[in-house]
Amino acid sequence: MIGRLIRRDLRRTFAGSALLPIIFFLLVAALMPFAVGPDARLLARVGPGLLWIAALTAALLPLERLIEPDRASGHLDQLALAGLRMEEVALARTIAHWLGFGPPLLIAAVPASVLLGMPPEALQRTLVTLAVGTPGLAALAVAVASLTAGLRQASALGALLLLPLAIPLLIFAASAAGDPRAGALQLEAAVSLFLFVGAPFVAGAALRATRT
Repeated sequence: MIGRLIRRDLRRTFAGSALLPIIFFLLVAALMPFAVGPDARLLARVGPGLLWIAALTAALLPLERLIEPDRASGHLDQLALAGLRMEEVALARTIAHWLGFGPPLLIAAVPASVLLGMPPEALQRTLVTLAVGTPGLAALAVAVASLTAGLRQASALGALLLLPLAIPLLIFAASAAGDPRAGALQLEAAVSLFLFVGAPFVAGAALRATRT
């Protein structure tokens, strides 16, 4: 059942505006040199952090479409009547969201690194941090979308909730991309794993609350 949910969510993602976060990610990377300046060394040094900021802001775009359409259409009620727990629904949505968001982001990071003039070593480290951190970011997005489902101005409220909660992930990811010997990658992996494991329980409780 969870596999069918994942396939359904993936079909809906790629049939809709799946490219919008990736385009936004590339636009942010393209505009950063104009804001920072033409200093190639400075751009290469701050490039990993800029890519993570772009990834974080791109993750905000599909926030309203993760949970609210299924809540409004009654699909969540049908899944509950079929005997599926809301935690399982949240886990399936998290996996599908990461599959539609994470791998394309890793691919888009390659041309984005060229725009920022990042050396190959920095790009490799940044790709590792994105691969490690984006599952936690996807889980956090689903949890926030579940908490704000059905509320007015849900996208603005979701941004206010997601950005502070993602700060530890951003700090450790930027540190790991800049200095692989600092142990920040292990801390980033721990935070990402904690979010990926714990967020479905938060999302499940929020989804049950929206159905009552």
